[in-house]
Amino acid sequence: MKTPILGLRTVVYKVADLEVAKKWHTNAFEVEPYFDDAFYAGFNIGGYELGLLSEESMPKEKTESVFVYWGVNDVHKSFQKFIDSGAVLREEPISAGGDLMVASTKDPWRTLV
Repeated sequence: MKTPILGLRTVVYKVADLEVAKKWHTNAFEVEPYFDDAFYAGFNIGGYELGLLSEESMPKEKTESVFVYWGVNDVHKSFQKFIDSGAVLREEPISAGGDLMVASTKDPWRTLV
């Protein structure tokens, strides 16, 4: 069955301070933004877009109804890199079945990563 939907391409995180967020995500993901404007920064992470969108009025609470899992070579090493970069623990690395591992943190803007 052919579908007009091509698949996921971009995840956008809203941030209150774009300059600080760019620095944090550059360090955490170890890549510079390929697109850098006053209101938006785009990072190419393994062929997918991570966008940071400047948002002046951030909600006090962010929902946890959407999860984005980034593929990594070493979940423990990558998880620790995010924690060392200032992310907050949400879920330590755990098996999701067999060798499949998942983990999650929250960045300084309370976005699930």
